[in-house]
Amino acid sequence: MGMVTFVDETTSGDRGEGWGIEIAEERLALRELIRRRVFQEVAEYNARTPGVFQGLVQPEETERVLNGYALRTPRRIDPQVQTELALKAFAGNGFLVLVGDRQVTDLDEEIELVLGTEVTFLKLVALVGG
Repeated sequence: MGMVTFVDETTSGDRGEGWGIEIAEERLALRELIRRRVFQEVAEYNARTPGVFQGLVQPEETERVLNGYALRTPRRIDPQVQTELALKAFAGNGFLVLVGDRQVTDLDEEIELVLGTEVTFLKLVALVGG
């Protein structure tokens, strides 16, 4: 079992603090890695329901705020729906995934999860005026 660290970055230069989850497998498809990340962040949100969701992609019926997404109506977030949104965002170039220094472009590509693997989710920020 190893720890995989997730780090969020934006093309504007912002870098969030990394956080990790333990994964028993030595290899995992990117699709499954995204699903596990989303399920973890949704589980943490649903356990606390803090009002602002800090996750990979914006849940439905929320508005973007400084540190995440504010739900218009307090509720639990469905991890399956959130995973589908994340997979669509990846397919639509909403974010890139880097494992070490290598970009992973295929959801079905298996990633080798060696000790200390860092997975960066680079969120693409639209240019102003362009």
